[in-house]
Amino acid sequence: MKIIEIKTLAIPAIKVIRFARFMDARGYFTEPYRRSDFASQLPFMAGVTFTQINESYSTAKVVRGMHFQWNPFMGKLVRTVHGRMVDLFLDIRKGSPTFGKAAAYDIPSTPNADYAEWIWVPPGFAHGNYFTQESTIEYLCSGEYSPGCEAGISPISPDIDWSLCDPILKQEFDSILASDVKITDKDKNGFSLAAWTSDERSNNFLYANLGE
Repeated sequence: MKIIEIKTLAIPAIKVIRFARFMDARGYFTEPYRRSDFASQLPFMAGVTFTQINESYSTAKVVRGMHFQWNPFMGKLVRTVHGRMVDLFLDIRKGSPTFGKAAAYDIPSTPNADYAEWIWVPPGFAHGNYFTQESTIEYLCSGEYSPGCEAGISPISPDIDWSLCDPILKQEFDSILASDVKITDKDKNGFSLAAWTSDERSNNFLYANLGE
């Protein structure tokens, strides 16, 4: 695996990992993941072990999230296989300087580019995404799914602070929400940020324990 760039986003715990593709007249070959390269080149992922791989297909105007889990915690390493995903992440770490702030990152599939990207969303963040076209994404999880220890904050919750978000992506997101958006009732009717913060289970996500 050839890692060519590591980007820190507006919320510093969120990282984008850009890796090389080797192009020729036939197309490309790439190694999206090699454990030894992650261990040696990405100190923020020290000790992370992936225990589950998920794949998701979405049509245009789908919004998913914003989900999180504890016992065990679940970090997610996400990439777009086909189409275009805009990844959404919300800091729910109590005591964090960016607590309650959300942002977005655009990851289209670009087969003719000589690189591709992962986004790393560690434990302590509510995670979701939206799609403007038919898309397939893959994500590696650092914890196995635990249905009794999961929750979600509604992506339309009015008390989420989007001030760190790219305004163009936020405008696009709002436009999808205002049209014939495809979102489950479970996601739409998730917690508000305030309601989750007052829930005693939110104390599983303390910045002092999770940090960067």
